[in-house]
Amino acid sequence: MQFLILGKGKTGSLVADVARDRGHVVRALDIDDNRNASALTAANLKGVDVVIDFTAPESAVQNMTAVLTHGSRIVVGTTGWYANLEKMKSLAAAHGGALLYGTNFSMGVQKLFRLTAELAKLEGYNFSIAETHHTSKLDAPSGTAITLREIIQTVRPGTEVPIISHRVGNAKGEHVVTASSEEDILELRHEIRSRRCLALGAVRGAEWIAGKSGAWDFREISDQM
Repeated sequence: MQFLILGKGKTGSLVADVARDRGHVVRALDIDDNRNASALTAANLKGVDVVIDFTAPESAVQNMTAVLTHGSRIVVGTTGWYANLEKMKSLAAAHGGALLYGTNFSMGVQKLFRLTAELAKLEGYNFSIAETHHTSKLDAPSGTAITLREIIQTVRPGTEVPIISHRVGNAKGEHVVTASSEEDILELRHEIRSRRCLALGAVRGAEWIAGKSGAWDFREISDQM
């Protein structure tokens, strides 16, 4: 397959490496190559099976709009843009494009999501979330932490779930879900040791979405890969 990677940062560069390792043809653009989605023309998207975005929230919205309007496919690992989610879904439906998005593309975090749903079933506990990321991460709390809170609140509607956000150096990403009672404390913890796990999930997601039309959260399809 041929993938177009948007973003040459730490994760975007790893996505390109992983895609090449898995036998795909890769082209990558940084913000100067694709300012205001200017490079995402019909001619430039011809032959591209899937676009993969690891940029910034504003850029991601511009990129999705261009890609989906052309009826192409895009995987979005960028977070912080979800106020525009319904609009992006509508674009995919209107033009026959495809969108795969997620707050975290690590398969380990997908398991954390499922375990959190089980933990939330406990009676008599208070729940909280702590997350730590690098200082250049723009959104706080992280999309992953927000997803974890939503999972708990789906099981326990109306429950207050505080999120504590830390931004430290070059931290790759840690999330801790805590359930505490007067008798004991339970914790679920996931720490990324290498961003390669995020890159691998995004590439596997791109392989899955190729040839499809529609919109999916990575949580919906991660167990199909």
